[in-house]
Amino acid sequence: MAGRLEVRDLGAAVDYAAATAIQAQCHADRRAGRIADTLLLLEHAPVFTLGRSAQPDHVRWSEAELRTAGIARVATTRGGDVTYHGPGQLVGYPILHLGQRGMGVLDYVTAIEETLIRALADVGLPGAGRDARNRGVWVGNDKIGAIGIRVAHQVTEHGFALNINTRLEHYDGIVPCGLADAGVTSLARALGHAADMADVKRAVTAHFVRVFGYDEVVMHGPTTVVATPGDE
Repeated sequence: MAGRLEVRDLGAAVDYAAATAIQAQCHADRRAGRIADTLLLLEHAPVFTLGRSAQPDHVRWSEAELRTAGIARVATTRGGDVTYHGPGQLVGYPILHLGQRGMGVLDYVTAIEETLIRALADVGLPGAGRDARNRGVWVGNDKIGAIGIRVAHQVTEHGFALNINTRLEHYDGIVPCGLADAGVTSLARALGHAADMADVKRAVTAHFVRVFGYDEVVMHGPTTVVATPGDE
């Protein structure tokens, strides 16, 4: 289905609460028809987020260890368990009206996976794919792309996290996505050298447009997002 996509680059080190507020406003605006489908792209400041299915003991580190590492801990409304966001990881929050695109939730998640798989192939990693049991994007037994979403009034929130130059040692503090027997990896680890985040953003955006079938794209950003006083 054709249509218009707005892509907003929010930049790096984005506070999780600030990004959540932007998502909420975009969700309300999309539901009311004030904006077109929108893709927010960003890198977060270090944070462990706990989805609706998260088990508290899946955060392995104590509060003292979290403070030492400089990692926040935040409960969130997305589906899924515990994951990590931080510098070097590309996060995408699509705010799409699934009803107007004629998509169900499973088709939507599959389309995100396809977008990331194609984008990774473009930037030098053709071996990424799906896992028979678990959603997301994988390189062998290691997850490189996580997906956690929420849909309300047919409009999506939250989205995907793709490890590019991510500090993978931070995953030691959690059971990623609640999967104790699976590992995590990054594009940099798979390639053996640091990857260019700008190249990845371009590839993800291009394939998102193709997979979801948009015929018009408007780019905005990068934008500086500042946490409001009291945000943690």
